[in-house]
Amino acid sequence: MQEYLWILWQLLAVASACERNFPDDDFLAQWPTSKPYLTLRAEPFPPSLSPNEKVLSDSFDSAEIGTWLSYYTHGDHIAGRNKSMAQTTADAWNSNGVPSSLVEYEVYLNYPVSASLSLNYANGSKYNAQLFEDVVKEDETTKYENTVPAFHGYSANGNVSAEYVYVGLGHKDDFARLVSLSVDLKGKIALAKYGGPFRGIKVKNAQANGMSGVVIFTDPGSDGPQAKKGDKAYPDGPARHPSSLQRGSVAYISNYIGDPTTPGYPSKPGFARTSGTEVLPKIPSLPISYRDAIPLLRALDGYGTAGSVMRRDGWTGGLNVTYSTGPAPGITISMSNLMKDATTPIWNVIGSINGTNADETIIIGNHRDAWVIGGAGDPNSGTAMLIEVTKAFGVLMKTGWKPKRNIIIASWDAEEYALIGSTEWVEEYAPWLSGTAISYLNVDIAVSGPLPGADATPELRGVAQDVMKKVIYGTQTLYDAWYKLYQFRPEDSGFGNLGAGSDYAPFLQLGIGALHFGMSGGSTDPVYHYHSNYDSYHWMTKFCDPNFAIHTTVAQYITLLAYHLADDVILPLDLDAFGRNLGYWARDVTGETINYGGDVGSVQRQVNLTDLINAYKHFQGVATTFTKTIKASGFTDDATRVKLANQKLRDFQRVFVSKEGLKMRPFYKNALYAPNRDDGYKAQTFPGTIEGLQDKNITQARDWNLFLIKAMNAASDILTFQ
Repeated sequence: MQEYLWILWQLLAVASACERNFPDDDFLAQWPTSKPYLTLRAEPFPPSLSPNEKVLSDSFDSAEIGTWLSYYTHGDHIAGRNKSMAQTTADAWNSNGVPSSLVEYEVYLNYPVSASLSLNYANGSKYNAQLFEDVVKEDETTKYENTVPAFHGYSANGNVSAEYVYVGLGHKDDFARLVSLSVDLKGKIALAKYGGPFRGIKVKNAQANGMSGVVIFTDPGSDGPQAKKGDKAYPDGPARHPSSLQRGSVAYISNYIGDPTTPGYPSKPGFARTSGTEVLPKIPSLPISYRDAIPLLRALDGYGTAGSVMRRDGWTGGLNVTYSTGPAPGITISMSNLMKDATTPIWNVIGSINGTNADETIIIGNHRDAWVIGGAGDPNSGTAMLIEVTKAFGVLMKTGWKPKRNIIIASWDAEEYALIGSTEWVEEYAPWLSGTAISYLNVDIAVSGPLPGADATPELRGVAQDVMKKVIYGTQTLYDAWYKLYQFRPEDSGFGNLGAGSDYAPFLQLGIGALHFGMSGGSTDPVYHYHSNYDSYHWMTKFCDPNFAIHTTVAQYITLLAYHLADDVILPLDLDAFGRNLGYWARDVTGETINYGGDVGSVQRQVNLTDLINAYKHFQGVATTFTKTIKASGFTDDATRVKLANQKLRDFQRVFVSKEGLKMRPFYKNALYAPNRDDGYKAQTFPGTIEGLQDKNITQARDWNLFLIKAMNAASDILTFQ
């Protein structure tokens, strides 16, 4: 017990010193404090830019971004179905001065053929769900004959008729709660609400509990504007349209990403294929609107346990129903889902700007495929923006500039299915990327509202904020907008950790740092119709960014960030921030040892927690020394030392990549980050250790801690100047 108290004392003092509620300031004063990332603006406004920064910033044309967004949002571009759009993208990049071409892979996908869903009442009457959005006369793409129906990518085929149970958010603990209430799940259809876990995890959990199908609806209770509050629905107002539904993949991305049939290697013609069963559901699923969900939920009122007593976060929502579990005797759902399997080409667009140092590379990426004809926010706000990014770099190159480091610009295909285009490319070029890549910058839903947000590995968070101070956003800088949102989050300064929500995921597993940036809506902004036909050019221009000023801001920001990563003499990476975060994550391990139960001190000794803490503190010390060294007067005058410092900054994260990967999901090899296995989207830091403790597997927790200790010490050795 004494060892446990000492470890907790160390962690609270060193890793958590900026928490506001700690009671003893004298106690804190004994230990180094974690400086907050956030600082008030001290720069002049408008910001002062270098000549190169000014050339880049002045190269953007918001009207051009709007023109390109219109192009990308007026045609079917589901993965593998629009090579001409990929070629047009490459042609535009080439004309802007960035040499670009298509890179093709042959991957397994499936597409919708037909689907139906009906609610069957005990008296023989039926309610038939619509399974597509209403036509909106003002929104031209909702009228297209080839409008995409409701479907889930990678859903299984099936015809099922059975009683159904409302399962809340479909988290594994929601199912555990239902089992504890003796709700019979076997053979039933699950009715789940969007939110919480990735939709594929919901299906996975239902299948694991013996259920025969899954229906998922979007509940307006999580929205800001709502019809229930008196707000008008789209297209007349900011609230969600009642027929809006969310398409999306149901692959088990917490197991692995990329082509399900080529795990761990690129999907090229002639390569051996697996069945993909580890990540593909065996039961059918369909998305529905909240308008179609109301009769299904209402039919369960009075049966099973009411939502008000379920004691589960997110169980109830904003509809006028009791959110009861059911089942209701004699009331069933009949669902049919027919999908067409296809092994088909997909096309990444890859542009490259060669740097003077071929051994260092920065990558910027955005995916191009969408579930609908529109996809104005997801992903084409970013796709249109990348056209102008290539133009800006092309204009700067015409002045004679050449970056110190290579810049790769990528438009990925098939992200929506399972991050396929990026993963296959990373798998093909893994040796080169491991040898040269420094950072990956990702934009996905670049614009769906006015508020900045980002997830990033810690070493990029400082430069990410510094560059925000160089970008004008209305009458303020982008950093001012950031500060207003996140000033009370000093520990992470507003940044989240990275899981598997977009194309940064395969880069992380090679030990390559990444940032994922976008602008989204707040509680009073118009509802963003994610993966819906209403994610359209009309919605974007009427409710979100009519003049494409927000798009321009994001484009300028990503370009300037890439410019500094590609051209600063010393890579602008924050090792002190990286060290602090190692401490925060070690603190989380301490929390799990407390949750483990039994003799806490014994558990901590068995998993070598003290050695883990000592390793991260040693890294912190080395990081501080490294930073002081490279900032010393005259350091940048020595080209040999500069080159060595940049190599160290490039390579130190690689040592956290293991050969074996995580238990039961070996694709995830980075000991620092993986998608949370019970969520899919969000991050789990120190996943091997944390999962071992959660599973009461001391051996696993110890082995991963020993790996982390070895990796932290190896990173410290890399960063030490001899």
